[in-house]
Amino acid sequence: MIDEKINRVKEILQTKKKIAIVCHRNPDGDAYGSSLALYHYLKDKHDVTVVSPNDCPNFLKWLPGEKDIVVLEKAEAKATKILEESDVIFTLDFNALHRTGDATEKVLKKIKPTFIMIDHHQQPDDYAQIKFSDTSKSSTCEMVYDFIADLGDSDKVNKEIATCIYTGIMTDTGSFRFPSTTPHTHLIVADLLKKGADNAKIYNNVMDNNSLDRMKLLSKALDNLVLLKELKTAYITLSQKELNDFNFEKGDTEGFVNYALSIKDVVFAVIFIEDKQQGIIKMSFRSKGQFSVNEFARKHFNGGGHTNAAGGRSTKSLDKTVSEFLEVLPNYKTQILNSYEPTF
Repeated sequence: MIDEKINRVKEILQTKKKIAIVCHRNPDGDAYGSSLALYHYLKDKHDVTVVSPNDCPNFLKWLPGEKDIVVLEKAEAKATKILEESDVIFTLDFNALHRTGDATEKVLKKIKPTFIMIDHHQQPDDYAQIKFSDTSKSSTCEMVYDFIADLGDSDKVNKEIATCIYTGIMTDTGSFRFPSTTPHTHLIVADLLKKGADNAKIYNNVMDNNSLDRMKLLSKALDNLVLLKELKTAYITLSQKELNDFNFEKGDTEGFVNYALSIKDVVFAVIFIEDKQQGIIKMSFRSKGQFSVNEFARKHFNGGGHTNAAGGRSTKSLDKTVSEFLEVLPNYKTQILNSYEPTF
């Protein structure tokens, strides 16, 4: 099956095409890393543009090619024209069009290019003519590396492509500590280092780039943390006022939920973040072991993702969203308590 899909892609790419690469709204390291890696791979033979629904956090601004990305939220007419004129649209790091946000989804639903999906999230929607979907992969960046290799172009992975792919794998695996990190992942990383990816520089650019305000916001988040010991659950809340008090910038809360998950015996962690501009409460869910936050988010909070990492949203107030969470949580007590046992 994979050979058949790769052959279809080879046939499509034989002649010069207008290609758009689209990532999900609120892009992270894997979204931009995979999109820019594919951009650098395709740009020599095709007319390629990366279209992002909205802007990325500052800690991704250094990625090679980031300045070439067209952000729909900033240049809607230009981005819409690019999408409408594209022969092929690659959708990376998401598998449902609503993940691009209302404005981008509206455009994607009305056009008829060849859609090619490359993604590692669970339960993909059926919008793409060619679908590379593999939940066993650590990241979409890992899949893009394999995609280039399957096309017979491993030798075309240069320093720029290697840097982008390494960034996405590093961020989506929690610096290679999550269970999705496999021997194959490490073999890819070894090759990326050979191709010029500077692992120390990439880590410093992404992880050691904190402002004083972000550190103070983290302090506030930890001050707000609530531990439900009997349910092995911890959650954090951040109101819009609290975000404003610490001059919040996009990406500042990245990774905050992992502090809750790192508490001894905690199996399920959540952060609730108020977003007045969008009129929603954004949620990030994390778990250890077998408890599926993907299923939990899909059932209760209009979200989804992976077994151990997912997102969700609510249009209710922050207080009501937390109350709803606390109301349904006891129904999962047995699953949570039986999800994970330390091996030492």
